Amino acid sequence: MDNASLTAFVTVTDCQSFSEAADRLYLTQSAISKRIALLESQLNCRLFDRIGRHVMLTDAGRHLLPKAREILLAIKDAERLVSNLRGSVNGRLCVAASHHISLHRLPPVLKHYVAKFPEVELDLRFDESELAYESVLRGDIELALITLAPEHDARIISQVIWQDRLFYVASQQHVLAKESRLTLDRLSQYPAILPRSNTFTHQLVLKQFSEHNLEPSVHMSTNYLDTLRMMVSIGLGWSLLPETMIDDTLVRLQLNVEPVERPLGYIYHRNRTLSNAALEMIQLLEQARS
Repeated sequence: MDNASLTAFVTVTDCQSFSEAADRLYLTQSAISKRIALLESQLNCRLFDRIGRHVMLTDAGRHLLPKAREILLAIKDAERLVSNLRGSVNGRLCVAASHHISLHRLPPVLKHYVAKFPEVELDLRFDESELAYESVLRGDIELALITLAPEHDARIISQVIWQDRLFYVASQQHVLAKESRLTLDRLSQYPAILPRSNTFTHQLVLKQFSEHNLEPSVHMSTNYLDTLRMMVSIGLGWSLLPETMIDDTLVRLQLNVEPVERPLGYIYHRNRTLSNAALEMIQLLEQARS
């Protein structure tokens, strides 16, 4: 088995498509097919079932996948280890950042980093925290700057850099905006607009409500906080927003509960050797700790 064939195998699996895998690896679809065919020949088994346009792993493919990821990570780690010995800060750094962090926290750090390390090729991806988290687990990226997961995973190293205080808000015209002292029970009687149920922020809201044996009445969902703020400002429901995003179109609701705190920070895989470029990014993030 060679690196190129295993890379093709993992990429086809992630994309669930030979053509999309070819685009991602800047190869022709024929080249991808030949690499998969070579790997199947070497292993003497079929790795994918191709039914129409759908590509699915066979049982052999499912067993190979975690080992293939492990081998590719080991190869990348060896390359980084040798590169780090030179002490230079260059090469490609793949980082994922949530939309909120990208807009409201990252710019000063990024500006400083680019000016200080011009030889680093930054591959910056804007993604939802949960997707970035999975990308780190798979080994696709070195660092992710995200809302940190409520539940700890032993495979992940995480560090809080910022604490977001979140408050319940509604529009100036909302009936709840006129009430001086609210309860979660009262809040649950009105439509809510929250990030989708699979997000870490949504889980924080559910946790606070469940502690009072309640559940929010979610009528709409969006993972973009700026869109969510707009929807609240025109009266479509109440929501929970970071303190830094609350403007004069919104009213901070006066509830009898403590504000929700959302930890923001960076994560990387425990078993991954970080490049010098990633280590320097972490150092700048630590300096930005609030």
